[in-house]
Amino acid sequence: MKITHAIIPTAGFGTRMLPLSKAVPKELLPLGSRPAIAYVIEEAVSAGIKNIVLVNHAQKTAIENYFDINSELDTQLRAKGKETLADGLNFLPSDVSITSVRQGKPLGLGHAVLQGRAVVGDAPFAVLLPDVVLDPFTGGYGRDNLAFMLARFAKTGRSQILVDPVADGDIHKYGIARLANKEMVAKGNSNQVFDVQGFVEKPSLEVAPSNLAVVGRYVFDNAIFDYLAKTVPSVGGEIQLTDAIDALIGAQGMDVVTMMGGSFDAGDMESYLKAFMYFAGRQLGV
Repeated sequence: MKITHAIIPTAGFGTRMLPLSKAVPKELLPLGSRPAIAYVIEEAVSAGIKNIVLVNHAQKTAIENYFDINSELDTQLRAKGKETLADGLNFLPSDVSITSVRQGKPLGLGHAVLQGRAVVGDAPFAVLLPDVVLDPFTGGYGRDNLAFMLARFAKTGRSQILVDPVADGDIHKYGIARLANKEMVAKGNSNQVFDVQGFVEKPSLEVAPSNLAVVGRYVFDNAIFDYLAKTVPSVGGEIQLTDAIDALIGAQGMDVVTMMGGSFDAGDMESYLKAFMYFAGRQLGV
């Protein structure tokens, strides 16, 4: 039951980040001195993931190149005595592999996750959305969340979705977890687990079944692939991951896990700018 695979969908064009994302993939836009996706990859590796699948697009090969070894650059840096810089560019452990597959058509997040099946095979796996960057500076919380979810899946066999309590005024912006009993959960310093009955998309405060918003970290039983393959495209022709999640909940049950620490939406311009200043300040010690 140990999970060593993770799928990271990177094929989107990042229209919320235009004009910055016109020529540079939004996943490579910097947070401080490093691209946003580097933090997501480090989070996965720290939690024990060994096989990372990027579901990419033909026009975004720069992401693949970032994680490849540039032998000529490496040789030049080492010849100039810049060993630390060269080692920093090749930061992935030797037992971690990154594989890129293509999402040939823009058919939604569910379709993107399904493209990873050829690499993941019959194994359970995690999904990390690269727009969501968890805070790596606050006591390691950003890395501990995924590790907790992986360990819980190994123990129970139940799929896991990370959620975070949001303010009443923000509930209408998110997909909200529907618990067995309506409950407003307080932010805590430890991961809390709840049995989830389903999700409600952007409800008003009056009808919201909880205040727990989906964050963008998932741990799935492999059966989710079968449900994605059977999912009928919704309005806009996209295959929705949430439809397959609902089917999996009905068949197996599922947990939501409250998040420790904070997160940033690196795919939204306003949130990205705030995240950049935060990461840069932490790296500069200000």
